Amino acid sequence: MIDHDILTFLRPGQFVDSDHSSIHGLANRTIFGATTAVDRAVALYYAVRDEVRYDVYVDYTDPTSFRASGVLAAGRWFCLGKAAVLTACCRAVGIPARLGYADVRNHVTSPRLKALIQSDVFLRHSFAELFLLDRWVKAAPAFDRPLCERAGLMPPEFDGRADSLFQPFDTQGRRRMEYLVWRGSFADVPFEAILSDFRLHYPSMISDMHGIGEDFRKAVTTTAG
Repeated sequence: MIDHDILTFLRPGQFVDSDHSSIHGLANRTIFGATTAVDRAVALYYAVRDEVRYDVYVDYTDPTSFRASGVLAAGRWFCLGKAAVLTACCRAVGIPARLGYADVRNHVTSPRLKALIQSDVFLRHSFAELFLLDRWVKAAPAFDRPLCERAGLMPPEFDGRADSLFQPFDTQGRRRMEYLVWRGSFADVPFEAILSDFRLHYPSMISDMHGIGEDFRKAVTTTAG
């Protein structure tokens, strides 16, 4: 019997819209032939990791760009959106899933991004937490394989049994990612809290990225249509 608390993480949400047709389409296509929940989760992880391109240059003020179906339609986003897609896909196939958040330091932030946010600390980094084999397992599908290859990173792997988070070192042994503060787990994207944090700590990013929203909405509309 599934615990009533677990049922919360099987239902669709405003942003984790696991009942959307596009989410069901990706999920059902991806898990074809998978016989266990672990196999399905692993297949979904790799699909989201590599089929949705990692891109931090999006409009953070637009709720559409945080919604799983919107991210999937645009085909790009970074950790916040990609975690929502993986969470939604897992719920769509009966795997309890929720969103985890943490603040991280990127020791090799690109000069362009560091100038934009004026920091190497990224607030509210997001990953999925999947209920598999009677325990919650963390999975961060943010970095796609082509990006990792360009950046000299080993692509993150996931076996459904152990946590898969950002790599602390790159392939040359340089410090890469450092988890600083764990922000907890959520059934849906805490959009207002994220936007509030970003407005306070990354005002230049919010200002510069706001205009990108129209391009994102056009991409979503064109794909959906």
